[in-house]
Amino acid sequence: MTFKYIDNKSLSCLKVVVFILALVPLCRLIYGGFNDALGANPIEKITHNTGYWTLTFLLITLAVTPFRQLSGWQWLVRLRRMLGLFAFFYGCLHFLTYLVLDQFFDWESILKDILKRPYITVGFPAFLLMIPLALTSTDAMIRRLGGKQWRLLHRLIYLSAIGGVVHYWWLVKKDLSNPIIFAAVLALLLGLRLLFWWIQTRNRKAV
Repeated sequence: MTFKYIDNKSLSCLKVVVFILALVPLCRLIYGGFNDALGANPIEKITHNTGYWTLTFLLITLAVTPFRQLSGWQWLVRLRRMLGLFAFFYGCLHFLTYLVLDQFFDWESILKDILKRPYITVGFPAFLLMIPLALTSTDAMIRRLGGKQWRLLHRLIYLSAIGGVVHYWWLVKKDLSNPIIFAAVLALLLGLRLLFWWIQTRNRKAV
């Protein structure tokens, strides 16, 4: 097996490894919950942890295309769907922790939070934008929408990632090191996509 070209069997094994690794943050939370190791405020710990991994998987998903173009590892695109779904999975856990454990389905309080707290005002629509991405992630939906419309719809991931970074930045009150790192990585990924788009456009005009 080479890194540039791998067979289906090796790719299947790699998918299993990625799947297991992606569940590690959840397993750590479950372990911490059963062993009273989530600190003085376990709800806050769960909320922050699931939000962190939502954003992490969003950026990893966005990194697939530019890294594939730079490395020539075309098989990376076959991991992108799983990575994107894990971003949505942790996003759901993040939202449900807030909805169920923090607010206890108090819709009036939730609405007030959305309107009054800027980080929630930005974070809530960022999560909502992930829903159509997850719902249209199947091969059947790609065929139904058509490749062009599907690609156009899935550009919503850019807005979701930007909203997620802003949400995290505004949430953190003291140490901004992690939000700055996320913002820098996102800026790099979006910059690479713009660069590749410009190169492709120039090459088409040249032809």
